[in-house]
Amino acid sequence: MSVILVVDDEPLQRDILKTILDDEGYETLTAASGEDALKVAKKFHPDVILTDLKMEGMDGIELIAAVPRDTFTPTMIIMTAHGTISSAVEAMRKGAFDYLTKPLDKDSLILTVKRAAEHAELLKENRQLQKQLFDRFKMEGIVGSSPKMQDAIDIVRKVSGSTATVLVIGESGTGKELIARAIHYNSPRRAKPFIALNCAAIPENLFESELFGYEPGAFTGASSRHIGLFEAANSGTLFLDEIGDMPLMMQSKLLRVLQDKEIRRLGGKDPIRIDVRIITATNKELEKELGKGAFREDLYYRLKVVTIQLPPLRERKEDISVLVDFFIKKYNIEFGKRIKGIESPALKALSEYAWPGNIRQLESVIERAVILSEAEQISLKDIKSELSMTYSSQPLDFELSDEGINFDDFERELLKKAMAKSNNVVAKAAKLLGMSYKTFWYRWEKLSMDNPSVKKQPSDEQQ
Repeated sequence: MSVILVVDDEPLQRDILKTILDDEGYETLTAASGEDALKVAKKFHPDVILTDLKMEGMDGIELIAAVPRDTFTPTMIIMTAHGTISSAVEAMRKGAFDYLTKPLDKDSLILTVKRAAEHAELLKENRQLQKQLFDRFKMEGIVGSSPKMQDAIDIVRKVSGSTATVLVIGESGTGKELIARAIHYNSPRRAKPFIALNCAAIPENLFESELFGYEPGAFTGASSRHIGLFEAANSGTLFLDEIGDMPLMMQSKLLRVLQDKEIRRLGGKDPIRIDVRIITATNKELEKELGKGAFREDLYYRLKVVTIQLPPLRERKEDISVLVDFFIKKYNIEFGKRIKGIESPALKALSEYAWPGNIRQLESVIERAVILSEAEQISLKDIKSELSMTYSSQPLDFELSDEGINFDDFERELLKKAMAKSNNVVAKAAKLLGMSYKTFWYRWEKLSMDNPSVKKQPSDEQQ
């Protein structure tokens, strides 16, 4: 039920309006002056304020300016006589939603208040969505109590208030964009744009126009002005994911932007000043890229003023139970389910899995389990097929020594065995290990296992 505040210094007019609006189902409050209206508004937070324009003391236009909008956003309607319609138009320029002329027509009154109440509801929903967006990316929203994650969260908390460039390093699926958004939404730029670009997804010949924009006629097909991502993110944050895949030519241009704080659209003559915070991320070891001449050293040091290293999920397994609980709650809300938790054998299986796709893969497994489970708790059968694991009493065919193992060596050997088993067909090897094609190939390249005999046909990705 919408709350309407009627402000008029004529008692009879207030009573008539209250009766009409009460009959329409609104909760109607009244005030005899602008000063009284402010007191009522601060206490009851009305959705709509219907105020006379001409009143003793504070008039309607002054009331529009004086109503606080930090905790609520009322929709304002001005009532005015025919001779002062120009003043009502001025009131709309100052923020009024609409105006009504006296003597009031009942049908017009009801229709205008209804529209204003609907508008107020939209504003309220937008405020709530904005709050949810900020809450989602608060530091507390980054799930994880392991020491490595707490170190990362601590850096996020310290760096958010600055304008320093940040480089987030981590494997695919570890939550690099979540960290970037957390920095933005906990910074003074939180109300400004956050724009993300995956550098690996942009063809080299489109990079410059995508980042800097272009003027009409800059190239064939450029029929109108296009605003680039730097301009779109002005006063906010630009997140460049997979920065290691940015072409060398664009690396040079990005370095110039970081130095000069200005861009120039393709085909444009005048430089455009920008104020954009840059956050980048990569799953590559950029130091190795420097050695190969694939990444500029001067840009590298510009970008890594602050570095945040995100651990893979296999190195923070103490967080798995917390993450599982978080995702169950998330997808309960999304799908209208009431899953209360996860059975111990299922949680044990999740904790023992290697998680090549990291948190993104875990979230996908839990999302599917929540959708399909018909019980109160997620069971082993709900996740078994997703993990592609064999659950039996037979142990693995190796002993773990007291000195432990080198996990990279172990993973390298596992990938080799899968490739040998699949006759060097990547898609089949990935399936054997329960990985996606992309994840398997990323791990294979990361462990520097180039093999000319590998059968990496385009059709593999579709298998």
